[in-house]
Amino acid sequence: MDKEFIKPEVLSPAGDVECFKAALMYGADAVYLAKKDFGMRAAPKNFTQEELADACKTAHRLGKRVYLTCNTLPHSRELSSLPGFAREASEAGVDAFIVSDIGVMSVLKDAAPDIDIHISTQAGIVNYASAKEFYKMGASRIVLARELSLDEIKHIRDNTPSELEIEAFVHGAMCVSFSGRCLLSQYLTGRDANRGECAQPCRWSYALMEQTREGSYFPVEEADGGTYILNAKDLCMIEHIDKLARVGVTSFKIEGRAKSSYYVAVITNAYRSAVDELAKMPDCYRPPKWITEEVNKVSHREYSSGFFFGQPENSQNTRDGGYIRSYDVAAVVKSCADGYISVTQRNRFFRGDRLEVLLPKTEPFEIEVTELLDKNGEPSEAANRAAESYKIRSEIVLPEGTILRIKNS
Repeated sequence: MDKEFIKPEVLSPAGDVECFKAALMYGADAVYLAKKDFGMRAAPKNFTQEELADACKTAHRLGKRVYLTCNTLPHSRELSSLPGFAREASEAGVDAFIVSDIGVMSVLKDAAPDIDIHISTQAGIVNYASAKEFYKMGASRIVLARELSLDEIKHIRDNTPSELEIEAFVHGAMCVSFSGRCLLSQYLTGRDANRGECAQPCRWSYALMEQTREGSYFPVEEADGGTYILNAKDLCMIEHIDKLARVGVTSFKIEGRAKSSYYVAVITNAYRSAVDELAKMPDCYRPPKWITEEVNKVSHREYSSGFFFGQPENSQNTRDGGYIRSYDVAAVVKSCADGYISVTQRNRFFRGDRLEVLLPKTEPFEIEVTELLDKNGEPSEAANRAAESYKIRSEIVLPEGTILRIKNS
């Protein structure tokens, strides 16, 4: 790289406290999350005021940051609760608000002037003029629209103040419509995507119906499984983060506040490890195979590189709307003592199975379940009771929260 290399931030999602802990354990520099109101994801549990305060204390103790989403498009009747929302966030210790609406931005700056403002991808920033105006209004960071190429990002970087941070999505679900501002859900179901309630109709199977033949459906193409004409592939840039850093992206954002703690752990770990590899060799980045393989070990759709290399040629999966899933979480480690690993069971596994151990910033390795004890200390052939405690014979000492997974059949 021509100029001094600055290590990009790994920014991970958290839909609840468990996901938050996974993000920190597996290497996130910062975590973005929401309270019950004003966040673009209504499905996750999200955070209470007490949970938010605890999260901020934990993150700051580790030198990490917490960004609070406030990126819905609120109606006028909702604005009266914004100042209180901002003051509570300030009291909790959040490091930044993620905002899409300039009115909301104004209210938050008045109520909590010491908290940084990050402009959400919902604002649709695709040029340097918009980026500069947001900077003049007090934003410290912009989250770029996902429809930009690497060349366009470089153009924005070259024409904006160096103090303005640039964040871009590097992994996760992609919307068929412009940076999440899709109207399909509201039109078809009454659930407003811009208020965190998207029903994801872009993932549905579609057919044609002729006006005089009600109830007779005709496929849009010849396929027995239906036609998924709007279904976008997931974004994955794990092999190209050097190019993103080169054009000036300072924060790598992982999508997934509605995803599981396992997803957060695996994908955070992959990008954390990849960024660390990039820091070692910024001019000849070649991530080890195990890192690039990790992104395939979570539930995901087929991957693409989105718009980063120009107009996408193969970014839609019209065959089906489902996920690819090759691994399950078998258990999570509670403690290790006296030659046993104590775990909480998540999915069924058996004595004789080989479990893969996922440790932070470490290539996964396998252990064999040679001896398995139930919660009463009795030998067991299977761990088949959800959330119950089991012990696995092993001299390996693993930290609390370590994930043990199993390849599904």
